Amino acid sequence: MDIIQKITEKYQSLGENPDTYLQGLLHSKPITYWDYVEVDTLLSLQKPRTNFKDESIFIMYHQATELYLKMMLHELQQIVAEPTPTTKFLTTKLDRLIKYTTILINSFDIMTVGMDYDDYNAFRTTLTPASGFQSAQFRFIELHCTSLTNLISIRKKSHLSNNPDLRECLEHVYWKDAGTNPKTGQKNLTLQLFEEKYLKQYTESANNLMGNTLEDKLAQLPYIPDALRKRLRTFDRLYNIEWPLVHLHTAEYYLDKKGQNKAATGGSEWKKYLHPKYQQRKFFPALWTTTEKQNWGMNNKYEDYGSIEQTRIDTPAGR
Repeated sequence: MDIIQKITEKYQSLGENPDTYLQGLLHSKPITYWDYVEVDTLLSLQKPRTNFKDESIFIMYHQATELYLKMMLHELQQIVAEPTPTTKFLTTKLDRLIKYTTILINSFDIMTVGMDYDDYNAFRTTLTPASGFQSAQFRFIELHCTSLTNLISIRKKSHLSNNPDLRECLEHVYWKDAGTNPKTGQKNLTLQLFEEKYLKQYTESANNLMGNTLEDKLAQLPYIPDALRKRLRTFDRLYNIEWPLVHLHTAEYYLDKKGQNKAATGGSEWKKYLHPKYQQRKFFPALWTTTEKQNWGMNNKYEDYGSIEQTRIDTPAGR
């Protein structure tokens, strides 16, 4: 009866007649797993463009990846929405971000063991100009994590003004290099289509997140405990070094086997675009030593130096 009373009070507080809702329960069907998870809809979302059987694997894996990216974005949206996040709150969120990124890295071998080499190299040509480069959620995760100035192309940073505004930063964001001819400045179709669909939303998000990223939230803390510091470095390394490297190794398997050096479906210089040493993308540059930054992506030995109990981090504007 206590439950009935709480239900009654709930709907009375909404100005509704509780009896109507209670009567509705008599006629409602029990929920099932397949309805709740929308299994039938989910399993119908694979639409291969060819008759190669393993193309379905290719589609399913990328769909699963997008769901994990959505889970990560879900955590980051909670971080930026928290006015004064605590160390405990951030630690919990970082543990989840690390877990999801690790799953993505460890599962990426599906892209090699799950598909026939010759079949993939045949059906992938039907995907042109589509490319994983066009994953918008990947871009939005970056925006939530760090200042836009940290996403500037390493080749363009020396050409920036002293205080670049949003427009200037967006013009020189690193991922545009993959879709722009460096000699002519001409954008390829992959980049053009991406910008047509997402650039307005990307620009709005970048503007809304200025001064409110995960990196900015860290600047609000009086200090960063060592345990949180290690998690931040781990997430940065996983997302910006190890994950791009597994993409690179898979691309090498399919595109560079036997020295054939095939072109990517998006038309980019994929070796330079995927290797972290060329992008030099870091979410939390203040947490890395000069030596680590210089050797970014060159090896996996990124150790914490000393038994640091607390680490301060400057605001993005102060770097």
